[in-house]
Amino acid sequence: MADTEKETALDATYDEKKVGSSPQGSELDDATRRRMDEIPDPDAGLSEEEKAAIDKKLVRKLDFKLIPWLCLLYLISFLDRTNIGNARIAGLEEDLNMTPGQYYASLSIFFVSYSLAEPLTNVLLKRLRPSVFIPAIMILWGICMTTMGLVHNFAGLAASRFFLGLTEAGLFPGTNYYLSCWFKRSEFGIRAAIFFSAAAVAGSFGGLLAAAIAQMDDVGGKPGWAWIFILEGIATIFVGIASYWMVFDFPDLATFLSDDDRARVLRRLRADKQSSAEHEEFRMAYFWASVKDWKTWTFAVIYMGADGALYAFSLFLPTIIRQLGYTSTRANLLSVPPYVGGAILTIAVGWYADRTGRRGLCNIVVPLLGMAGFVMLLASQTPGVKYAGTFLGALGIYPCIANTISWASNNVEGVYKRGVTLGIVIGWGNLNGVVSSNIYLARESPRFYTGHGVVLGYLSVFLFGGSVVNHLLLRRENRARVEGRRDHWVQGKSESEIELLGDRRPDFLYTV
Repeated sequence: MADTEKETALDATYDEKKVGSSPQGSELDDATRRRMDEIPDPDAGLSEEEKAAIDKKLVRKLDFKLIPWLCLLYLISFLDRTNIGNARIAGLEEDLNMTPGQYYASLSIFFVSYSLAEPLTNVLLKRLRPSVFIPAIMILWGICMTTMGLVHNFAGLAASRFFLGLTEAGLFPGTNYYLSCWFKRSEFGIRAAIFFSAAAVAGSFGGLLAAAIAQMDDVGGKPGWAWIFILEGIATIFVGIASYWMVFDFPDLATFLSDDDRARVLRRLRADKQSSAEHEEFRMAYFWASVKDWKTWTFAVIYMGADGALYAFSLFLPTIIRQLGYTSTRANLLSVPPYVGGAILTIAVGWYADRTGRRGLCNIVVPLLGMAGFVMLLASQTPGVKYAGTFLGALGIYPCIANTISWASNNVEGVYKRGVTLGIVIGWGNLNGVVSSNIYLARESPRFYTGHGVVLGYLSVFLFGGSVVNHLLLRRENRARVEGRRDHWVQGKSESEIELLGDRRPDFLYTV
């Protein structure tokens, strides 16, 4: 058989065996059927059309119950970690007598505590339950946020930022892991995109909100930038308290589901070859399985490229726009449209990747927009061209955050292994916020050669280049599994032992 014919045949086999695809209209393997039979089918005896209608109604119910509130939480989280950029142009540095180096240090210290805590947070989320863990960390980071408005010097600001990072660390990796335990792989991307688009909304909303709050200058003897921190911190505390009733536990314990709906959720996850919603005792073996998996580190490199660029963009966009000659208030307002564009494309990419399974292709094509944008920022001094570059920057960065998380989640199976992997990937990505916080040097204003050049490097080498390499490696591994070269991994093992292999099962094909 010619090489091209062999490629076509293997691609057809991928489509037939693809792990993220719907089981309807395709044959499930015997092991999956046996696992599904362990849970009584509440819809036994119904036609396929009736089952499909019930399933559609169930997914709508899950979306309505889970997604809107989680989006609100992430909007608040991203707002709280990046509003220091808005506070800066409202007089933060001058009032606290800070040097530019101290300002950059206050940005960096957040990412140190934030990144180091992230790999452990998903284990805590699983053991403490989402309805307890998420409200608790929100109340704590709301307190830290409020204290940022009460500081009088750099030391106070740095301490507040350190504890803000520590307490906020569990939300983003935890929520992505949490959603992956509710939805099929082919459904997760659009929901992760909608969830993450809250970050883009936070960027736009944050600029508007900061411009309004900054007008409270001298109210109660506090400067406008202090009120940005105080009011947003208090709002976070109230939302955190409400989250005790608004955040639900995993599918096997969620109180808003009837017994029948709970069975339906677990059965549809098992049909998707997932066990991530079930009980599993934590063992260090799961941690080491993640650490030793090459996918953990390729996805960490990819996410590093996206996240390093994201934080540089979100923390310094108001400063970049102000250097184009606009006042602080107008600079905050002009930062809104790029974020809106980023949010729209994030959702569009999530929808497309879910429908086609081409998450790798999306991660290869979309960064080209961001790379073009930062080339424009580097090469031109025309305000209109530079502002257009910020649009392309947002379009090339924001969709890749959600798509990379979805891509990683789709390709890791096991309750704790997936949680640890997402924690490592996201934690390593966020650690690059330390770099992002120190590359827009005041002495280089308004050209910012170092800042724009480093972001361009992150996008081209780590995000684009890493995605190409990962895509090729996943395709090679799928080929080996389709050709039967991994079947020896399950020889002599019982069905329960094969199940524990997770994504190392030979019948588990990766999303490329």
